[in-house]
Amino acid sequence: MTTQSVTEWRGQDLLDPDGGRIGTIEEIYVDTDTDQPEWALVKTGMFGGRGTFVPLRQASPTGEGVQVPYEKDHVKDAPNMDPDGRLTRQEEQTLYRHYGLEFEAAGEEPVGRDTSGPTTDNAMTRSEEELSVGKAQHETGRARLRKYVVTEDVQTTVPVQREEVRVEREPITEANAGAATDGPAISEEEHEVTLHAEEPVVEKRAVPKERVRLDKDVVEEERQVTDTVAKEQIEVDGADERH
Repeated sequence: MTTQSVTEWRGQDLLDPDGGRIGTIEEIYVDTDTDQPEWALVKTGMFGGRGTFVPLRQASPTGEGVQVPYEKDHVKDAPNMDPDGRLTRQEEQTLYRHYGLEFEAAGEEPVGRDTSGPTTDNAMTRSEEELSVGKAQHETGRARLRKYVVTEDVQTTVPVQREEVRVEREPITEANAGAATDGPAISEEEHEVTLHAEEPVVEKRAVPKERVRLDKDVVEEERQVTDTVAKEQIEVDGADERH
């Protein structure tokens, strides 16, 4: 990028990584020591709104505008700086910190050199891995209700009645003499009595007894997770450490 080509970005749309519009580039700020384009002042509101500074270090022109690797919400949350034509060193440090970039002040030479690659700055960054544990839900089984029929023998006692013949004899008296002598004096005769008896009669009917359903309860338990993480250590060779 040349300073002239970047200054022609004024009035173009600033785009996020997905091509969404962040705002309109109103002004380009140039580093006074290197004369290189450093910042874009962007209007992010519907009607222009306030100006927000966005670094141009990773900006690239497209057919639709100028694209930067920052989401719109991240740009809108940037610290509010007064666009008075220049940014102080402290303001630049604050903005670089918001965008996750290293601040390199012009005119400051790093002490020493990097033996493992190109010299960047005076410091070495030490990083550590941190364990991040999430939870995933998976199916452990299924429960269902199934109804089936079983048979069993049931015994109960039922009182029943039956009729039996009882023979009664009575002497002839004046009261029954008429009935006793009615008919032939000597003859053959039969008399029949019908006897009755009760017998148990079994009937079966279905009677609802209870309702059964399935439900779920959540049981919470603690499980210990163990994993190995790496962390960097920095040691000093050839110099005494002072605390």
